[in-house]
Amino acid sequence: MSDHGGPLPVVLAGARGHGRWHLENLRRLEDKGLVRLAGICELTPLTPEELAGFSAAGELPEQSADFGALLDSTGAAVAVICTPIPTHTDLALTAAARGVHLLLEKPPAPSYAEFRRMADGVAAAGVVCQIGFQSMGSHAVPAIRELIAKGTIGRVDGIGGAGAWGRPQEYYRRAPWAGHRRLNGADVVDGVLTNPLAHAVATALALDGATRAEDVAGIETELLRANDIESDDTSCVRVTTTGGNRITVAATLCAEHPDEPYVLVHGSSGRITFWYKQDRVLVQRSGHGPQELTYGRTDLLENLVEHLEGRAPLLVAPDETGAFMKVVEAIRRAPDPVALPGEAWYLDADENRRVVPGVDGLVAAAADTLALYSELGAPWALSKEVST
Repeated sequence: MSDHGGPLPVVLAGARGHGRWHLENLRRLEDKGLVRLAGICELTPLTPEELAGFSAAGELPEQSADFGALLDSTGAAVAVICTPIPTHTDLALTAAARGVHLLLEKPPAPSYAEFRRMADGVAAAGVVCQIGFQSMGSHAVPAIRELIAKGTIGRVDGIGGAGAWGRPQEYYRRAPWAGHRRLNGADVVDGVLTNPLAHAVATALALDGATRAEDVAGIETELLRANDIESDDTSCVRVTTTGGNRITVAATLCAEHPDEPYVLVHGSSGRITFWYKQDRVLVQRSGHGPQELTYGRTDLLENLVEHLEGRAPLLVAPDETGAFMKVVEAIRRAPDPVALPGEAWYLDADENRRVVPGVDGLVAAAADTLALYSELGAPWALSKEVST
């Protein structure tokens, strides 16, 4: 229970880049009287213009590059951590040591060992930690799981995920760690499946009910890259669960025609497609017309506040991302991504991005068939013995 009696004081670590979204969200929750932005931790302080809308009470939030000192001076109850991936664990433990609850941006850590160090430390400190997989706030997730449980599409034969996005070459220059697997001796693992399209992996695992580390029996990866980076930008992964299900997620940042990512549940008598960024669901089953549904969504910071006040269960506890972190670990330990041959991609000069012809269809086919790129006969796929 909150003992603050008023809006919970929040410190935001990392307020630029994706952190701007958190800043806007904090403004929205301030207007609802749920939180108060007490401090911002940034290496370079935000300008008054960047903080427009937070000075209604005449006081701007305190700013400091020292996270621990800022938590102390502001009396923060909650910290939102939206900083480079390798910094997550240490910052989370800094907050936990002070009894400060957490919203930790995804991916929670760059390795399974760092994830365990974070999750175990947070648990030992007795603070609440929400992991920032926003799609887990979608009301579509429990609704789809209920449809599966009721047998709406028969027996589940597997789950596919597809993400065909495009990113300009500047995307990999947005931060020193962008596009890296390691930097200055520390794991980063900034690949397509572990960061920009991590939600496709986490959502597919959630729909299967295989969210914890012990739910994973095996993982196969195929990591490739068209861009001149260290990490992967065109990859697929297949997870075999202890329940015997297969979950295949394929993703690229080099799509010809970037589109909404989705997760696809294959049943013996139907299928359910979930466009997780839009909270949109399509149910197709034998003997029925297609049914399209749109759901609401609970904001994860709002859910954390309500949980602290005893009004709601927490949506994304660390251990509910254990299976996702097993995928991150498999990608971290996999051989370095294979560079696609020059003839396999071209530069779209208008958008300054590399495009892999045919990759959109391969991503969709992987989600549709649960097969990996190599098994689909992609001309540039990693050579693998495929039984025919």
